[in-house]
Amino acid sequence: MVGKFERNKDTVQEFTESAAEHVGRIVVIIAGAVRDVTREIGDLITDGIEMREASKKAERDAPLGTVINGEFETRER
Repeated sequence: MVGKFERNKDTVQEFTESAAEHVGRIVVIIAGAVRDVTREIGDLITDGIEMREASKKAERDAPLGTVINGEFETRER
Protein backbone atom coordinates (compact mmCIF):
# COMPACT_ATOMS: atom_id res chain seq x y z
CA MET A 1 0.00 0.00 0.00
CA VAL A 2 1.26 3.45 -0.95
CA GLY A 3 1.39 6.09 1.76
CA LYS A 4 -0.02 9.60 1.57
CA PHE A 5 3.43 11.19 1.16
CA GLU A 6 4.31 8.95 -1.81
CA ARG A 7 0.92 9.62 -3.47
CA ASN A 8 1.44 13.35 -3.09
CA LYS A 9 4.99 13.04 -4.42
CA ASP A 10 3.74 11.10 -7.46
CA THR A 11 1.00 13.67 -8.08
CA VAL A 12 3.47 16.58 -7.90
CA GLN A 13 5.90 14.70 -10.15
CA GLU A 14 3.22 13.97 -12.78
CA PHE A 15 1.96 17.53 -12.68
CA THR A 16 5.49 18.95 -13.01
CA GLU A 17 6.28 16.69 -15.97
CA SER A 18 2.99 17.62 -17.66
CA ALA A 19 3.54 21.34 -17.05
CA ALA A 20 7.08 21.14 -18.43
CA GLU A 21 5.84 19.38 -21.55
CA HIS A 22 3.09 21.95 -22.15
CA VAL A 23 5.40 24.90 -21.50
CA GLY A 24 7.89 23.40 -23.95
CA ARG A 25 5.20 23.18 -26.63
CA ILE A 26 4.12 26.76 -25.96
CA VAL A 27 7.72 27.96 -26.29
CA VAL A 28 8.05 26.19 -29.64
CA ILE A 29 4.83 27.86 -30.84
CA ILE A 30 6.01 31.30 -29.71
CA ALA A 31 9.47 30.83 -31.24
CA GLY A 32 7.89 29.83 -34.55
CA ALA A 33 5.59 32.84 -34.46
CA VAL A 34 8.49 35.21 -33.73
CA ARG A 35 10.47 33.66 -36.59
CA ASP A 36 7.54 34.02 -39.01
CA VAL A 37 6.80 37.63 -38.00
CA THR A 38 10.49 38.53 -38.33
CA ARG A 39 10.59 36.98 -41.80
CA GLU A 40 7.48 38.90 -42.89
CA ILE A 41 8.87 42.20 -41.59
CA GLY A 42 12.13 41.54 -43.44
CA ASP A 43 10.26 40.75 -46.65
CA LEU A 44 8.19 43.94 -46.28
CA ILE A 45 11.32 46.05 -45.83
CA THR A 46 12.96 44.35 -48.82
CA ASP A 47 9.89 45.12 -50.95
CA GLY A 48 10.06 48.77 -49.87
CA ILE A 49 13.76 48.99 -50.76
CA GLU A 50 13.13 47.41 -54.15
CA MET A 51 10.27 49.82 -54.87
CA ARG A 52 12.41 52.81 -53.87
CA GLU A 53 15.25 51.63 -56.12
CA ALA A 54 12.84 51.04 -59.01
CA SER A 55 11.39 54.52 -58.53
CA LYS A 56 14.85 56.09 -58.58
CA LYS A 57 15.79 54.11 -61.69
CA ALA A 58 12.58 55.15 -63.45
CA GLU A 59 13.28 58.77 -62.56
CA ARG A 60 16.82 58.51 -63.97
CA ASP A 61 15.48 56.88 -67.14
CA ALA A 62 12.83 59.57 -67.71
CA PRO A 63 13.60 62.22 -70.31
CA LEU A 64 14.94 65.51 -69.00
CA GLY A 65 12.32 67.53 -70.81
CA THR A 66 9.06 67.45 -72.69
CA VAL A 67 7.90 68.91 -75.97
CA ILE A 68 5.22 71.57 -75.55
CA ASN A 69 3.89 73.42 -78.60
CA GLY A 70 6.90 72.30 -80.60
CA GLU A 71 9.38 73.61 -78.03
CA PHE A 72 11.54 71.36 -75.90
CA GLU A 73 11.29 72.38 -72.29
CA THR A 74 13.88 71.02 -69.88
CA ARG A 75 13.51 70.26 -66.25
CA GLU A 76 16.14 70.03 -63.57
CA ARG A 77 16.95 66.91 -61.65
